[in-house]
Amino acid sequence: MPCYAIDGVVPVIHPSAYVHPTAVLIGDVIVGPDCYVGPCAALRGDFGRIVLHRGANVQDTCVVHGFPNQDTVVEENGHIGHGAVLHSCVVRRDALVGMNAVVMDEAEVGEQAIVAASAFVPAGTKVPPRTLMAGVPAKALRPLRDEEIAWKLEGTRTYQALTRRCLASMVEVSPLTEPEAQRPRLPATDVHSLIATRRQETTPAV
Repeated sequence: MPCYAIDGVVPVIHPSAYVHPTAVLIGDVIVGPDCYVGPCAALRGDFGRIVLHRGANVQDTCVVHGFPNQDTVVEENGHIGHGAVLHSCVVRRDALVGMNAVVMDEAEVGEQAIVAASAFVPAGTKVPPRTLMAGVPAKALRPLRDEEIAWKLEGTRTYQALTRRCLASMVEVSPLTEPEAQRPRLPATDVHSLIATRRQETTPAV
């Protein structure tokens, strides 16, 4: 994978973490145990330090960067969705930043909070714990329900399982020209989108 030292500072990747070969890590980046870093993510520790704590995931095409002398941190079980941007901010334990959201300088996403997809969290914003934030600029919509927090944790655990799957079985191959007659499917998990989960909860039993 493309890992680059700068000014003699070398990225750190724990052996139990998985970083996709197309992700780019530069300089002062520390990827902790059981973390997942997806395809084409860019973690640029060429100014400030970037730290991913145990079990965090930073998904495909995310950008993580920061100003000098400011750390950008994703705490344990932090969940950063596809295409999100983090800049000189802190994402606390068990929080989620949705797809294409932006979290700006010195913002703090509280424990078990959710920043909705495409939200913009302005510099200096303190997102309260267990709160749903959405909009441009992001505003607190309401407290999160217990089942929503449980759903988020289930999704994060699925990414932790993906880390193990990637370490065990992901290899570069040449594509087939036709699908096999009995093409296998990937192992199923119990995780579903939130909308599908709610649909199941409201569908009457027959």
